[in-house]
Amino acid sequence: MADLDGRVAIVTGGGGGIGSATARLLAQRGASVAVADLDAESARAVADEIAATGVPAISAQVDVASEEEVRSLVSRVREQLGPVGILHNNAALTDNHPDVVLTDIDLDYWDRAMAINVRGYVNMVKHVVPDMIEARGGVIVNMSSGAAYQGDPVRAAYGTSKAAIVGFTKYVATQFGRYGVRCIGIAPGLIATPAVARELTPQMRDLIASHHLTTEIGRPEDIAEVVAFLASDKARFITGTTIHVDGGFTAHAPTYADTMKLMGES
Repeated sequence: MADLDGRVAIVTGGGGGIGSATARLLAQRGASVAVADLDAESARAVADEIAATGVPAISAQVDVASEEEVRSLVSRVREQLGPVGILHNNAALTDNHPDVVLTDIDLDYWDRAMAINVRGYVNMVKHVVPDMIEARGGVIVNMSSGAAYQGDPVRAAYGTSKAAIVGFTKYVATQFGRYGVRCIGIAPGLIATPAVARELTPQMRDLIASHHLTTEIGRPEDIAEVVAFLASDKARFITGTTIHVDGGFTAHAPTYADTMKLMGES
C-alpha cells in the first residue's frame, strides 16, 4: 500500500511507542519521514531503521515547546526531504508522578505539561501549515487522549492539556480547510507502550484491560494504522473531529466488565 508516495511526514515524539510505530508505517506506505524527539538517540535509531529500508528519513532532537527549535526543524525537513505534507503531533509529557490532586500540584509541572502538550502542537502547526497552504493540501493528526473526555482522581494536567487538543483540532481544521488542509484528532485508550509498562503494575493493566469492550489493551500499531489512514486520500472527507481508538473504553459505563463477569459466573 504505497498510498503516501512522494509525501513528507514529521512525527513528533517519534523515538518510541506510538510515535516510532507511526513513523515506520508511514515510511512503509511511501512517505519520507522526519523523526523528531527530545531523546536524540531514540529518534536517530528509528530514522536509521527506516533509512535502511531505502526510504528517506532523518532524525532531530527537538523540544516542541520551543518555537525556535520547531522553526529550525521544519526548515531542515524542507531542505532535506521537501515541504511537509503530513504532521503527526504526538510528543507529550507523560511523566504522571507529579500530576497529582490539583490542591497539591506543582504549577511548574502544570506549565510544562501545557507547554509540551498544547504549545508544542501550536508551534508545529504554525510552522508546518504554510507549506501545506502553498501545496493546497496537507494532513495534521493530533494526539489527544481518552483522558480528555473522562475525569480522573489524578492526571488533571495531562487530561486538561489533551482536552485542549480536542478544541484545537477543530480550530485548525476550520481555519485552514479552504486551503485543502485537514486536521483530525485521535483519542487512544490504553496502549501497550514502554511508558505504560513502566507506569502500571500487571494488576492495574489487567483491570484497565477488563474495561475495554475488546477485553484487551491496544498496541502502538493500532494507532499507527489509523494515522496512516487519516493521512491518505482515502480519508479525504474526514476533518475537524477526534476519533476514539480505545477498544470501546469510553463507550460504556465502567461497570461493563464487572457485569459481564457476573453473567459468566451465573
